[in-house]
Amino acid sequence: MPDPGHLYARLADAVAGMQPALVAEMARQVVAQGLPAREAITEGLAVGMRRMGEKFAARECFVPEVLLAAKAMYAGFDILKQAVGAEEPTGRVEERVTRRAALGVVQGDIHDIGKNIVKVMVQAAGFEVADLGRNVPVERFVQAVRDDGVRLLGISSLMTTTMVRMGTVIDALKSAGVRDRVKVLVGGAPVSQEFARRVGADGWAADAHGAVLEFERLARR
Repeated sequence: MPDPGHLYARLADAVAGMQPALVAEMARQVVAQGLPAREAITEGLAVGMRRMGEKFAARECFVPEVLLAAKAMYAGFDILKQAVGAEEPTGRVEERVTRRAALGVVQGDIHDIGKNIVKVMVQAAGFEVADLGRNVPVERFVQAVRDDGVRLLGISSLMTTTMVRMGTVIDALKSAGVRDRVKVLVGGAPVSQEFARRVGADGWAADAHGAVLEFERLARR
């Protein structure tokens, strides 16, 4: 089998370089050469997006660049994800369940750029992500856990007037008897680690890169 390391490194560079056509071309090479698609995602696409996330956190790039990198990442992801199911061993079913996540912005808040960036980063890291959208009713968060089998829940808010609803969602999960099924991560500009602790969240992230690290930590618990 060809050594995949160089191709994965080029995939990462092309994502960080915001080159969707090149990413798609190399993703097709991965499939044609019979290389593991999941490895190409985690060691190629995800590495490139993680690099952009680190630069974004360090203010070395901004939202437009991250979104362009995301476009490049999806150009490869859409090709590679079709090959993942065929090569996935049955023994990893439980692992896939624990990496099933949902993201949403609380009701009353329509600011979703941050959530969209988190989605790209978390998906590139190998999580199965359901995007609940913005202005999400409390019951929809509960439904994602109760009916959709979500095990990781990311809740965001960009407004101090709506961030209190994160606690409302967590209380609703308790009332529905499903709080113990899910790990809850909260984030957004006004949200702090102390606030996360106060409302009973399992984790907190200040940015998209931090969200990936927290989801990885929570998935291992």
